[in-house]
Amino acid sequence: MRTLLFCLLCLCLPASAEVYTYVDKDGNRVFTDRPSTGNAKRLQMAPSNAMPATAPYAPPVPAPILPPAYSLLRIIVPEPDATLTDGAGDLIVTATSEPGLLPGHSYRLQLDGKPAGSGRSPVFPLSNLDRGTHTLAVEILDAEGRILERTPSQPVHVKRMSLTQKRRVHPCEKADYGVRPECPLKDKPEEPRDIPYVPFI
Repeated sequence: MRTLLFCLLCLCLPASAEVYTYVDKDGNRVFTDRPSTGNAKRLQMAPSNAMPATAPYAPPVPAPILPPAYSLLRIIVPEPDATLTDGAGDLIVTATSEPGLLPGHSYRLQLDGKPAGSGRSPVFPLSNLDRGTHTLAVEILDAEGRILERTPSQPVHVKRMSLTQKRRVHPCEKADYGVRPECPLKDKPEEPRDIPYVPFI
């Protein structure tokens, strides 16, 4: 019975309270939190094994999915599958995006799968393109060089006059050899030698 009373007292008292015990005049063991008599002895209590309350488990909230920074990126010049007839093989590639380029971002042109220029401007001049079909694509990069947006690759066809055609349209003059690509020095005709006059004897 005494043990039961002691356990109930320990449960009811706060963890920081002190417990005293004494024997009353009738010989009964008394437990209390107040040293009411001179013969009350303080009991050494075992440390509490109570654990602090923890917050209920809450599943992690997924990060919100942000909309893409650019709603449009495309090449406006040249048009897809265009044919370039410039004799020098020069071409100016122009792109556009919506919205315009954001701070820290840049455009990059891909020519035949290789970088051919980058910067804040969406205009890329190309020169001396070889005859044949090439592919163009424009990308938007962030400050770390990661690709944010990319246009589909589109073909462009370059037609250039051959050297023979150029020589046929504009024949080589004496001063053109070694100057015009279609007039190499090796094709320069030999000039007639001046034969000194020897009088017949």
